[in-house]
Amino acid sequence: MFPKMVTITQGLILMLALIAVAKAADEPECKTFKEIYGNGKNLCENMWNTAFKYETDEDKAFTMWFFTSQNPNEAVADSIADLDSTAYNQGAYDTDVCHLDYFHKDVPGPEPEGMTECHPWKSKSCCTTDTVQSADKLKEGYGEEYHWDRCGPLSAECERFFVQEACFYECDPTAGLYRKYPHHEFDENNETHNTWEMHRMPIKASYCDAWYTACMNDKFCAADDGDYFSCAAIYKEADDSSSDKLSPGEIVAIVIPSFLAVGCAAFAFHMYRSEKAGDPVFKPIDTEDTVAAWLQAWTPSLDPKPGPLAPRGTPSLGFGVQG
Repeated sequence: MFPKMVTITQGLILMLALIAVAKAADEPECKTFKEIYGNGKNLCENMWNTAFKYETDEDKAFTMWFFTSQNPNEAVADSIADLDSTAYNQGAYDTDVCHLDYFHKDVPGPEPEGMTECHPWKSKSCCTTDTVQSADKLKEGYGEEYHWDRCGPLSAECERFFVQEACFYECDPTAGLYRKYPHHEFDENNETHNTWEMHRMPIKASYCDAWYTACMNDKFCAADDGDYFSCAAIYKEADDSSSDKLSPGEIVAIVIPSFLAVGCAAFAFHMYRSEKAGDPVFKPIDTEDTVAAWLQAWTPSLDPKPGPLAPRGTPSLGFGVQG
């Protein structure tokens, strides 16, 4: 019976292992940032599709985080607007409007003291405090497929850059200046147009390089050269597919009780067969004979010869008496 039970246990372990492998096979491959991007330029220009551009002329580039009381990105926007009066007159460089439209406000404004996660934008923000309440809230805002830690927990220094980018996208009025389909071009009847996508916003090269340095050894989705949106599409498909199947936890909850029930039934059958054969599993103990045997083994002998051997592993208590 017991060899069969071992075989059943091995089969259960193998089945659970196959489930884990099958689930992993549905998801994209994970690699280190160093393997995927190789440098800060590729990180900024590949991860977010065409949203950002790596800019070495940092006087004409934006940053995703700052510690000054005034948002330095607005000064950059003003200097660029001076060079592009046509776009400025069309409202493309108006930072008193929130051009992106998803969770964003219509116009930027101050937020209460409780806005701590994205605090640089507290005085003038296109996001609400509720949208950016915490790092977890930012990570979960667009669904599990956009979780940045799908390849495992990120180091604290790496994750901080993802939080900064999320704050920048949600809160900075200048982010909307690079909306892919600006107001004067957006066609709501065109299915390819949207109000949330960014295109070729110049980001300081030093910021992109710092992000890469912080995340170099962390792992991220490697699909389509590490494109966040391509990865999210694959994760969404895998998640939708797995939702129609039993999860490994649910399978374990079914299989283990079934396995225990089969084992108990097998043991009960074994007891029944033994009883029928006259060799019961649980036999009565002959108390009188057992006690007498132990007394004989442990009582000192009066024979001058050594006493009887004690049970294996226990020193003999027999001893001789000299006449």
